[in-house]
Amino acid sequence: MPVADDRNLDDRLAARLAALRQDHGWSLDDLARESGISRATLSRLERGETSPTAALLGRLCTAYGRTMSRLLAEVETRPADRLAAADQPVWTDPETGFRRRGLSPPAAGFQAEMILGELPAGAAIGYDAPPVAGLEHHLWMLEGALELAVEGRAHRLDAGDSLRYRLFGATRFACPGPAAARYVLAICRP
Repeated sequence: MPVADDRNLDDRLAARLAALRQDHGWSLDDLARESGISRATLSRLERGETSPTAALLGRLCTAYGRTMSRLLAEVETRPADRLAAADQPVWTDPETGFRRRGLSPPAAGFQAEMILGELPAGAAIGYDAPPVAGLEHHLWMLEGALELAVEGRAHRLDAGDSLRYRLFGATRFACPGPAAARYVLAICRP
């Protein structure tokens, strides 16, 4: 996505985060307690002064009970049944460089979605809890290697490997290198 599109997406994401908090009837202090994110950081995120990291978005999604894909789809300009590669939404974590491409963004009436994840060599992302308990994941490694911990159970995945699991607790994705880890992840709501 061009830089202008990224900024526009960041602006829409900031507005959506503010709207979600208001929809829940929470103050910034309430959301800070729910998410474990400081009030100051939440305020900067909602004003669009900073881009959220994958870890922050994960914590906010947990507080709001929605997947990251669903949140990102809510700020897309239009849903589509067919997405050309150039139209697939891409989000980059400003902290780790993790890139998340929506291959089939969530839409009304569908319970599954697919993403393409690209985690740079040496990068790691941890999530304290799933946004929705019992999410079903099907991960297929395309390139590189991925060290994935699901609720403390370690898995090493190499190109061609696959893993399926349900999320109820913490997860950690790490790329040992030397190349980036590229994988397809199918996410199904319980």
